[in-house]
Amino acid sequence: MSPFLPDDAKLAAVRGALPATGAGIFLNAGTAGPMPIETARAMADFADHELQQGRATYEQYLEAVERMAEVRASVAAIVGADVGTIALTHSTSDGMNIGTWGHDWRPGDRAVTTNREHAGGLGPLVALAAARGVDVTTVDVADDGDDERTLAAFDRAITPRTKLVAISHVCWSTGTLLPIRAIADLAHSRGAFVLVDGAQSAGAIPVNVGELGADAFALPAQKWLLGPEGMGALWVAPAAMERLRPTFAGYFSFDTPGAALPYRSFPDARRYEAGNYHRPSVLGFGRSCGWLAMYVGLPWIHERAARLARRTAAALATIPGVRLVTPSDRMATLVTFAIAGWPGESALEELARRTFAIARTVPDTDWLRFSVGFWNTEAELDRVVEVVEEIARHTPETMPARPSLTILGQRD
Repeated sequence: MSPFLPDDAKLAAVRGALPATGAGIFLNAGTAGPMPIETARAMADFADHELQQGRATYEQYLEAVERMAEVRASVAAIVGADVGTIALTHSTSDGMNIGTWGHDWRPGDRAVTTNREHAGGLGPLVALAAARGVDVTTVDVADDGDDERTLAAFDRAITPRTKLVAISHVCWSTGTLLPIRAIADLAHSRGAFVLVDGAQSAGAIPVNVGELGADAFALPAQKWLLGPEGMGALWVAPAAMERLRPTFAGYFSFDTPGAALPYRSFPDARRYEAGNYHRPSVLGFGRSCGWLAMYVGLPWIHERAARLARRTAAALATIPGVRLVTPSDRMATLVTFAIAGWPGESALEELARRTFAIARTVPDTDWLRFSVGFWNTEAELDRVVEVVEEIARHTPETMPARPSLTILGQRD
């Protein structure tokens, strides 16, 4: 896509290539983003080729290996890394498990995390504590974006026996952007390994994993990178690879494995790839990354999404009865808020009825979460803000019925 294309024309072309943006006001890429037509077609064509030609020849295997290499390169370009530091996974959770279990854990060792982590990061820690007697300590993140208070909490929690600090780059529930570099520097000064859940940052905001200061960074395909489900990646810093041992191993972990030992692990991050991958999804992951980086353009994506998210957060914050949960000065592209007097699910249902918004709630809270993307229009976002304001003026019991519309003789 030409960088000289007017913004309105570029947005129209982008939305035309993302059919799901026409199904409603798409505000849930934090769960799964809208897939490009190009990605879906490439996956379907590849799957049909496998159906018609089979999947069993050595040449097809070599082609699959090439596709895997292309995806590693595409992901590396998006997160500012060398291709040899990228391993393919099946999800962010997959990467978080690799980064959690690959240490020499002893009873009494400590892992530090936060009170705002996703189950994909917390789950491995829960299992680790049960299996190895590890002390898992939770730090309260300052939801108002006070980095000094957050850092002070980490300072108290990270002890000499801390082996791992596992944290999100962007909190999935509140949308808070955490000070990863400062936390990593503190953790490293005490010998801890830093593992980052990048599910809500990779593709949404600029990410340079080297500048973050982390040792490992896990990401998914299906969220902000607009790829298929069942794919992800793990970046591991070169200096951290010998420290982080593979959790599982299989054919894809080794350089030319044969019928007998010894095997030699790959010298790069491929050592963390144990099993096979769904080949159409591998192709789709790479195609989506390429579409974002080369067709749309990452600078345009990041600038537009951040601007729209801040605009939406600012508008919601002015509505009486609405509490903005996401700190406006420490945010990425997630906007979380609550409407006084409304359970989250009831508010979301009302919003969806009136705007066809595709959004979500945050479990165990009354919060709603918008994932604002570069594909959204100002008019869409103005509309959802307008309806949130209307909802906030009422309780569920007093909310007026949505006006019926007569279209082609049928009543809506």
